[in-house]
Amino acid sequence: MAKDKKSRMEAEKERTQQMKAFDGEYAAYGSVCGIDEVGRGPLAGPVVAGAVILPRDCNILYINDSKKLSEKKREELYPQIMEQAVSVGIGMVSPQRIDEINILQATYEAMRQAIDNLSIKPDILLNDAVTIPEVEIRQVPIVKGDTKSISIAAASIIAKVTRDRLMKEYDKIMPEYSFASNKGYGTAAHIAALKEHGPTPIHRKTFIKKFV
Repeated sequence: MAKDKKSRMEAEKERTQQMKAFDGEYAAYGSVCGIDEVGRGPLAGPVVAGAVILPRDCNILYINDSKKLSEKKREELYPQIMEQAVSVGIGMVSPQRIDEINILQATYEAMRQAIDNLSIKPDILLNDAVTIPEVEIRQVPIVKGDTKSISIAAASIIAKVTRDRLMKEYDKIMPEYSFASNKGYGTAAHIAALKEHGPTPIHRKTFIKKFV
């Protein structure tokens, strides 16, 4: 058992080194910032983006695409990232704004906010699969970037934990929609509650047309 645990730890260290090495390929440009978002698909709640600049000697293990981590692991990693990061920026765009400009443009807006909320200006942005309009900083869109870049993966964790915590707070105010468990996504129970109780101020009107 101890041997298996050691081998898993070694494998994790190797994976982390690979993700750091990926970012290291862009280090010649200067400070590297990872960008990612969560919440494009839910029926309710905001879309949230994270921007993270990690130190080059970052030693946090288990950073990965937030979707591949348990909620417990994400919550463990969040304070470590916040403590060790050179800078963290968070952007958030409301359901009303999503309805106004559409989810893609809202995602870009959240990403621009996250960049603007960094305490230092990065030299290069590693983005998860997108190029953000109206941003003058050099950008590199990377398909499945949250599984390749440690900075993008860290940004995905920050964005995910931030949004999940917010949806849990909404759950306390509107418990009938089970936001703590579904995080605003269109589960069968959420859709049933929506049909029974109607939409809330945090529902995206353009997303729920076929249900109410």
